Amino acid sequence: MNDSYQAVYDAVRSKISGGDIGSAVERALRDANLSHYAEMVRLTAQEAACEYMRPSVLMRPAIFIDGNQWCALYGDNLQDGVAGFGDSPALAAYGFDRAWLAKIPTPHHPDAEAREEEK
Repeated sequence: MNDSYQAVYDAVRSKISGGDIGSAVERALRDANLSHYAEMVRLTAQEAACEYMRPSVLMRPAIFIDGNQWCALYGDNLQDGVAGFGDSPALAAYGFDRAWLAKIPTPHHPDAEAREEEK
């Protein structure tokens, strides 16, 4: 065996004393605190899954420049479709997500106020 590997060999051999490789692996994993890294991988995967569920990812609106802002538009035009605007394509996509999830505002009728006051 090469002398440069002797120190590594001795260190590994000392960790696997008694031939119990399972406990040596368990001890090495515990010493390395791999549970933290596993949790980070889980959170990153969850974050990626949430991004794939965004309306702008699922519906794939057209993204283009409209005046001085970017527009993300799903539909034929602004009146019939859903649109979001922003200073960048990403901000327009987030605007689209907000618009997609927004409720349609109820129309304001002057008669409705009068009826509410009568009650």
